[in-house]
Amino acid sequence: MKSGWSDKVASKLNGLDTLVYASRIIGKEESLVLWGGGNSSAKLLQKDHLGREVRVLWIKGSGSDMRTITANQFAPLRLDELLPLMKQDSMSDEEMVAYQSRCVMEPTAPKPSIETLLHAFIPALYVYHTHADAICSLTDTSDSAALIQRVYGGKAAFVPYVRPGFHLAKLVAEAYHRNPALRGVILDKHGLVTWADTPKAAYHETIRMVTKAQLHVRRFRKSCAVSSDARDSRSSRHKLAASVIPVLRGMVSEFGRMVMAYDDSGAVLDFVNHPRAGSLSQIGPFTPDHMLHTKPKPLFLELPKARTAASMEHVIRTKVRQYRKEYVQYFNRYKTPGVTMLDSNPRIVLVPGLGMFATGKSRRAARSARDIYAHTIDVILNASSIDTYTTISAKDMCDFEYWPMENFKLTLLPREKQLSRRIVLVTGAAGALGRAIAAKLVDEGASVILTDVNQAKLRALSDELNTQTGESNTVPILMDVTSEASVARAFEQAVLVYGGLDILVSNAGIARSAPLDELSLEDWSDSLAVNATGHFLVCRAAMRIFKRQGLGGNIVVVATKNILAPGRHFGAYSASKAAQAQLARVLAIEGAEVGVRVNMVNPDGIIEGSGIWSSLVKRQRAKSYGVPITGLAAHLVERTLLKVKVSSQDVAETVLFLASDRSAKTTGAMIPVDGGVKEAFPR
Repeated sequence: MKSGWSDKVASKLNGLDTLVYASRIIGKEESLVLWGGGNSSAKLLQKDHLGREVRVLWIKGSGSDMRTITANQFAPLRLDELLPLMKQDSMSDEEMVAYQSRCVMEPTAPKPSIETLLHAFIPALYVYHTHADAICSLTDTSDSAALIQRVYGGKAAFVPYVRPGFHLAKLVAEAYHRNPALRGVILDKHGLVTWADTPKAAYHETIRMVTKAQLHVRRFRKSCAVSSDARDSRSSRHKLAASVIPVLRGMVSEFGRMVMAYDDSGAVLDFVNHPRAGSLSQIGPFTPDHMLHTKPKPLFLELPKARTAASMEHVIRTKVRQYRKEYVQYFNRYKTPGVTMLDSNPRIVLVPGLGMFATGKSRRAARSARDIYAHTIDVILNASSIDTYTTISAKDMCDFEYWPMENFKLTLLPREKQLSRRIVLVTGAAGALGRAIAAKLVDEGASVILTDVNQAKLRALSDELNTQTGESNTVPILMDVTSEASVARAFEQAVLVYGGLDILVSNAGIARSAPLDELSLEDWSDSLAVNATGHFLVCRAAMRIFKRQGLGGNIVVVATKNILAPGRHFGAYSASKAAQAQLARVLAIEGAEVGVRVNMVNPDGIIEGSGIWSSLVKRQRAKSYGVPITGLAAHLVERTLLKVKVSSQDVAETVLFLASDRSAKTTGAMIPVDGGVKEAFPR
C-alpha cells in the first residue's frame, strides 16, 4: 500500500488540524475504512476554561466519516480523568458512556466513540483504528491467532474477538504493557490498531502493517474469474436486471420504500457466478461494524432457468419471504431481552448472472451497503484462499446488530426529508420549469433522474445539483419523449441507477404559435408528438414500473392554463395540451386501482428562461395580444386577478405539494399557478 502522506501539506498544520488531515488520508482509502468506520485520536496539551494546561484526548465522534471528517466532529475529553479507569476490573457500557460524558470538555461536542477508552489507555500520542481489508483477510480465518503470529511474529499483538467497550480497551492496554515496543494490535474479526508519537509515524505504521498483510494474501489468492463466455452480454444483462429490480424493490420496501444501487462490475459478477458463492456469502460480515449497513448476510437469489416475467416474480417474492422468515428465526433465537426487531428485509441481494443489488433508505445508504459488500467479497475470497473464511458467531452477530451502543449511530443521522425515499423522473429537465422542479425535489431529498434532449444542459444541471448536495442525487439521461425506443432506454437506465420509480413529472413541452390557417402540418404534428404522444409514452412506461413494484405511484403533469382558456393563434399548443390533460384524467381513473395518483399543474405567463417562450413565440404572442414585445411580460401580469408575476419556483412549489404525501388524498386535480386568470378557473 502506498503512503498518501504529504509533508508539504502536513507542515502547514498543527494540533487538531493534523489529526483531521491524517484521518482524511486514511478515510479516502476504501481498503482501510468505509462509510463511518474506523477511528482516530490524538493526545494534545491545551488550556481548559480556567486557563489550566490539561492533557486532552481528541477522539472521533460516534458515526463520523473519516473521509470527510472536520475538526468539530472530534470530541475533546480530559485524558487524566479517563486513565484511572484502567484500574477497574469491569464496567458496563452504560456506566462507561456516562463516565465518558462527564469527561467531555465542550458541551456541544459530538458523542465520543465507543472505543474512546481503547485510545486513551494506549500511551502513544496518536492512535488509528482501521478495518483494513488485508488485515481482516487474515483475522477472518479459522486459526487466525496462529496466522497472525506467522505473518507478524512478535511485532503485533493479537486480541481475540470482544465487542468494543471497556473489556476490549483493557485487553488492548494489557497487550501494550506486556510489550511497549509494539506499534500495533490486531483485533480478531475486527481490524487493526496502530500508534506512534507523531501523526505521520502512526500513519506509516498502518501502511506498513497493512502492506505486510497484502503481500501475504497475494501468495495465496486464487482467481475466481469466470470465463467471459459464461456471462450474458451487458445489454441483455441490463435488460433482465431492469425487469427484476422493480419487483425486488417492491418486496424489500415492506417497512418503507428503499432506493437501490446495482453493481455488475467484473469482480461482483465473478463472485456471484462462483460455484461456492451461495455458501460463502452466508457465513457473515467481515467485521461486525458493517452489519448496520448490510445485515448479517445477503439474500442469495437464483433466478429460474425459464425466465418469464411470471416465473421470475414468483421466485423473487418466494425468496424474499423466506429470507424474512429466517431473519425472524435468527432474531428470536439470539435476541437479548427488551430489544425490538429491525426491518427483516435484506440489504444486499446477490443474483448469479446479474450481480449485486444493495438497498437503503436513501441513495447514500444504498451506496454504503454496496461499497461495503464489494469489499466483503474481496475479504471472503482472500480468507478462503488462505484457509477457511470465518466470522463471529450468530449469537455475537445478533448481540452486535442489536447493541444499543452501535445503534446509537442511527440516531445521529439527519432527519429524513419528505422525499428522501422517493425516486423521481423529470422530463424536460433542462428548461426553466424542469430545472426549478428538479432543484426543489432534490432539496427535499429525492433521487432525481433528469431527462431532456439537450445533453449538455442536462449534465451541467446534474453536476450543479450534485455539488450542492454533496451526493449523487441526480443522474442525467438523454431522452426524446417522442421516441418509443428512446423512452424505453431511458426508463431502463433510470431503474438500473436508482432501482425503480415513485414519481413522474411529465414536464416536457413545446409551443408553436400561428393562426390556424397559417399553421404548418409540421408544427401541428410536432406539438402533438411532444405534448400528447410524449406524455403518453412516459406515463405508460411509468405505469408499467409502478405496477411491477406494487408500491403505488404518483404522476404530476405540467399542463397549462390554455387547456381551459385557449388563446388565439395557439391552436396546436392548446389542442395538444388538452389531449395531455384528458389522458391524465384517464390515468387518474385507471391508476387509482393500483394506488397511483395523477394530478395536473396549470402554469401561465412564465417567460423568463423558458424554452417554450422562444423569441419567435414571444413576437407572435405579443402580436396576438396586440401589445409591443417589450410590454408582453407586463401584459401577462396585468391580466391576472392578483396582479403578480408567476415564476418557475412557484410552479415547482406546487409540483412538490402534489409529489409529496401532503396531497396523499388528492388525484385527478388541476391546480392553476397563473396569478388568477378567471377564464381558466377549473370547472
